[in-house]
Amino acid sequence: CDLIQTFCSYSTDFEVHRNWLAITHHLPLSQWYYEATSEWTLDYPPFFAWFEYGLSHIAKYFDPKMLVIENLNYTSHATIFFQRFSVIFTDILFIYAVRECCRCVNGKRAAKDILEKPTFILSVLLLWNFGLLIVDHIHFQYNGFLFGLMLLSVARLCQKRYLEGALLFAVLLHFKHIYIYVAPAYGIYLLRSYCFTANNADGSLKWRSFSVLHVTLLGLIVCLVSALSLGPFIVLGQLPQVISRLFPFKRGLCHAYWAPNFWAMYNAVDKALTIFGLKCNLLDPTKIPKASMTGGLVQEFQHTVLPSVTPLATLICTFISILPSVFCLWFKPQGPRGFLQCLVLCALSSFMFGWHVHEKAILLAILPLSLLSVQRVKDAGIYLILTTTGHFSLFPLLFTPPELPLKILLMLLFTIYSFSSLKSLFRRERPLLSWLETIYLVQLVPLEIFCEILFPLTPWKRHFPFVPLLLTSVYCALGITYAWLKLYISVLTERIPVRPKAE
Repeated sequence: CDLIQTFCSYSTDFEVHRNWLAITHHLPLSQWYYEATSEWTLDYPPFFAWFEYGLSHIAKYFDPKMLVIENLNYTSHATIFFQRFSVIFTDILFIYAVRECCRCVNGKRAAKDILEKPTFILSVLLLWNFGLLIVDHIHFQYNGFLFGLMLLSVARLCQKRYLEGALLFAVLLHFKHIYIYVAPAYGIYLLRSYCFTANNADGSLKWRSFSVLHVTLLGLIVCLVSALSLGPFIVLGQLPQVISRLFPFKRGLCHAYWAPNFWAMYNAVDKALTIFGLKCNLLDPTKIPKASMTGGLVQEFQHTVLPSVTPLATLICTFISILPSVFCLWFKPQGPRGFLQCLVLCALSSFMFGWHVHEKAILLAILPLSLLSVQRVKDAGIYLILTTTGHFSLFPLLFTPPELPLKILLMLLFTIYSFSSLKSLFRRERPLLSWLETIYLVQLVPLEIFCEILFPLTPWKRHFPFVPLLLTSVYCALGITYAWLKLYISVLTERIPVRPKAE
């Protein structure tokens, strides 16, 4: 950690969380979601605001100046140390959650060597996940304990401790609302497995087994957690203001760096058609929005040829893309494995078609897919494609020269371990990847060489500085889309063994 902290620059998220510490420490509750001195306004749910409030009362012993709202972009050694240490400390919850998830892994695949046990491999894939490491401990965020809450809720559902799992997920939603992406998987699984208490002999649902008590208990958990989180703001009449901060649709379709999803490919096609139209004199240069051609990767992206996309359109696309996975979870129940498959597909579908998706959201699919990767060779292959491509897409987060060798080394170590450990685990089964999939992943190497070494030496850098980001985003979008489709096909075509119906 000292090596990482010494050689890495500080991202804007340091200032984001410093500002939130200051807001929650000095201002009354009624002003938390109105304060706008900094551009980095509070836009997380109330539980995370209270988390910052708690941290602020420890931060004042390190450097009180970091808690002054007007001290924009304030940094000091004590401030950086406190912020780094707070992330490391809260990762304790993530470590505990990984332990609980490892206890849920099917132990049928025995191994004499502990290094080849599925539980050991899973613990390494989760605890040393490259994406989470660079996002939290180099770039800087508090994703570790949030993913800890999610994985712990998954573990509790796998252990059939449904109320605990529901409580943990409800709390998680009020810490960071991005997890609403996977809420359909939780809702359908709890309804199918907990609210309905029995199945027929052929596996179909026994409708008469519906439990009003169980539905009531789940409803009470959701209502009580929501009341605790949002209640004070409802009393103050500020709920609309909180909602407007949590869902800022004015930010535009894509983040400043296009997340590698469907809209990245859509934007790239629009740019290509625009260039072609200009070359063939099919478009009037004076009517082309300046940002679409010269601004590169910006928040407000105006499409020139293709229709512009609205928040409602992304919502409809996301809903449609999630439906098949939810359908399978209801009509083709497979227990915890089916739940995990649906959770990953919900996360990937939302990542593919969501509004203003951040590139870091790919971790929401990668981490739970780790649990499936150590149990079946099919899932292991999909995991390797998604993880390698998704992690590579995070490279632009670390853009300073000292960070270049560090991010390459860390990703190489994690990728080599992922491939070697899963290959060893499934050595008696078919190859993890086809030759075409292998070629695609190998091409990431020349792409990185071009973006980091060759392109800066060309005159294009001055006129088209966004090209490396565009190439990285679009190329990774192809791999993530492929992994999403492959997992979907696997789930939809999988046959469920049916027991003979009782006479």
